[in-house]
Amino acid sequence: MSNLEKAKAMIAHYNAQDADAYVALMTDDACEASYRGAVVREGKEGTRAGLKAMFAEFPENRAEIITGYTLGEYAVLHERVFRSSTAEPFEVMSVYTFEGDKCSRVEFIR
Repeated sequence: MSNLEKAKAMIAHYNAQDADAYVALMTDDACEASYRGAVVREGKEGTRAGLKAMFAEFPENRAEIITGYTLGEYAVLHERVFRSSTAEPFEVMSVYTFEGDKCSRVEFIR
């Protein structure tokens, strides 16, 4: 599976609100962060807990992939995120960094 396919699989797990399957594709010390900024979810367990809290707050949450690219150890997805049926969707660029077959970092540009 290519890094782009792995990033897309992570989004499929995200859309299914399956935090366990999402973090199964990450390294133990992986994190999610703002692009070039602060880490918002640290480690596999921190990411799992953060996602579960977000899914509880936004049960309709889902991301639609607009397009994706890969270059070496990186995969980049342009996504449209829907939090609820009444909120305006927003777009992000997500940069996935891979170490071997696992994702070690996801950075969000919004």
